[in-house]
Amino acid sequence: MAPEESAGNVRLLRSFERRFLAARPLRSFPWQSLEEKLKESPDSELLQEILQKTVKHPVCVQHPPSVKYTRCFLSELIRKPSGTPLTLSESTAIVSHGTTGLVTWDAALFLAEWAIENPAVFTHRTVLELGSGAGFTGLAICKMCHPKAYIFSDCHSRVLEQLRGNMLLNGLSEADAATDAERPLVMVAQLDWEVATVPQLSVFQPDIVIAADVLYCPEVILSLVVVLQRLAACHRDRAPDVYVAFTVRNPETCQLFITKLGQAKIRWEVVPPHEQKLFPYEEHLETSLLKLIL
Repeated sequence: MAPEESAGNVRLLRSFERRFLAARPLRSFPWQSLEEKLKESPDSELLQEILQKTVKHPVCVQHPPSVKYTRCFLSELIRKPSGTPLTLSESTAIVSHGTTGLVTWDAALFLAEWAIENPAVFTHRTVLELGSGAGFTGLAICKMCHPKAYIFSDCHSRVLEQLRGNMLLNGLSEADAATDAERPLVMVAQLDWEVATVPQLSVFQPDIVIAADVLYCPEVILSLVVVLQRLAACHRDRAPDVYVAFTVRNPETCQLFITKLGQAKIRWEVVPPHEQKLFPYEEHLETSLLKLIL
């Protein structure tokens, strides 16, 4: 790196650091200078250095700013390499309209981070997400990992309504996605795991299946294992790879999932943790990612 370029990066990093520590309005950050730097040299290391000077700064780790401020900042920052922000409408209540699917849970953020760090898993592949909720993970994958097609699914009509709204906020639509080669083909499906049949699931033909924070009660776990067995039955040659992210809130519930996988003869392995933490969530809770082999 030339001395002039290095000095410019130092000034840019210092500017981001000072504004973030002071919780200045996001419009005051030097976004245009950052875009110019990335045009000259699309350097992911620069973005990582900005994260170290802001979200991961020792002061912010010990005394974090508000979750809303951090999420808005990260949404703007993630826009820079991809050209578009990630915008989300959520409910402020944990349970609303009889469902937990109107908010983004920690494991969804964890899975999105892992996907961004491992885009090759999803690039040019068809992805089916079980229990998409507000859609954060899927929107991040669609923007950053370049899947061929992405199928959002959930069983609750209110969740699906909000999900479609979040897709539109982020420039994705079932109606016009197929006309744009730069965007994945996207679909929203109402999918009830208890009643979904093999013929219904066969329509999707996913290469990858993902789910996040869906291990919250025994009944849901039983339904999840059943739908995974039916997805395996849809593929004669090669079953899809399955990734399930979950936060360990109740060890007994997680153990039930492992037990039911064994009874269904579904093998599993723990996926090594990713390196970069991009999104704000509770780090004192254990979050894991399993790869299932159907």
